[in-house]
Amino acid sequence: MPQVINRYEKKFGSRNYQFTDGKVDFIAIDAQTLDGKSEGNFTSATWNFVKNVSRDFSSNPRVLLTHIPLYRPDWTSCGPHRSSRIINQRISPSALNQEILYQNYITEEKSNLLLDMIRPVLILSGHDHDQCTVTHISKHGPVEEHTLGTISWQQGNLYPSFMLLTASNPLIHNSSSRGNAVLTQLCFLPAQTYIYIWYLFLFVLTLLVLLLWPTNGIGFSNHLGRFMGYIRSLEIFQGATKEKSEDENCEYEMIWGADGSMHLIKKTFEAPAKPSTERNVVERGTAVLRPTAKKQVSQEAGSSVSLDVNVQMQMDAMGTKFPRMNKSKTKMVIRRLIRTFRMLSVIAAVNVPLYMMLLFKDWIDQ
Repeated sequence: MPQVINRYEKKFGSRNYQFTDGKVDFIAIDAQTLDGKSEGNFTSATWNFVKNVSRDFSSNPRVLLTHIPLYRPDWTSCGPHRSSRIINQRISPSALNQEILYQNYITEEKSNLLLDMIRPVLILSGHDHDQCTVTHISKHGPVEEHTLGTISWQQGNLYPSFMLLTASNPLIHNSSSRGNAVLTQLCFLPAQTYIYIWYLFLFVLTLLVLLLWPTNGIGFSNHLGRFMGYIRSLEIFQGATKEKSEDENCEYEMIWGADGSMHLIKKTFEAPAKPSTERNVVERGTAVLRPTAKKQVSQEAGSSVSLDVNVQMQMDAMGTKFPRMNKSKTKMVIRRLIRTFRMLSVIAAVNVPLYMMLLFKDWIDQ
């Protein structure tokens, strides 16, 4: 414990200090030592500082700065700006010397003593990482305390915030208006979690585009021209088919009128029936096979053999095409994966260093 405090004072200075801004006195105390044993060096040093401040009869309004909030009863309402559950008092003493290792609030006795000796008009505290506004009743009147939320969403608060404080310059003699010398405004930062969710959605969308985008790109003008040409060809084909089907079964005849004018009259005709080249001879229920029928049977047998050969050759050709198609698809998938990996590498090379610099810029020694 002494080593930690010595290291803190060497880096940041005294644990208890006072400064004036405008016409307002700001008093910062080491709240972690207020409830320690009175014979302890750190506890006695903090209370000696508080006694010296109480003997200074300054007319300036005072603002008390403490990390641990002052005492409040369990389940005290924290106001509308709190997003997490209310934290009640919890004290963890040391098993070695009964010193306090952890506490959520300063004890009630020490809180009342602190209010009576310093007589602040405003108290600013932390430790809770979320908003909490309570009003304490002291001998000198009500005092408002603002427990400020964390400024980083990584500290358990999805809605980080900070407080803007305005200290007045003119001297205020009226004790009833001393509280108006300090004005506060709570300011919320954007919800960082939603920003990261949006980043994740854009990353997934980018990944899908890289995987599914055609390797040769998309020529919208070419596709549009082909589509319009296809529509036109369909219209021309349908018109020509209709005219042809109407003219196939019609013939035109020239007729001269009484006035000497010529007229064309469309006449339909029936197509002549095709002569039958085969007759079925039935004699007493028995079919007689003519020589022409035998010839036709032999031709059908030959055609069936040639058809089987052609089908077999087509199956062999398809069997050789399937491996080629599979190989081409495999190559296409590999090319897409390689292209996606290259694009992601470029995106990561640009964005990851920037993100790391913004995330850890506070850790870099100036």
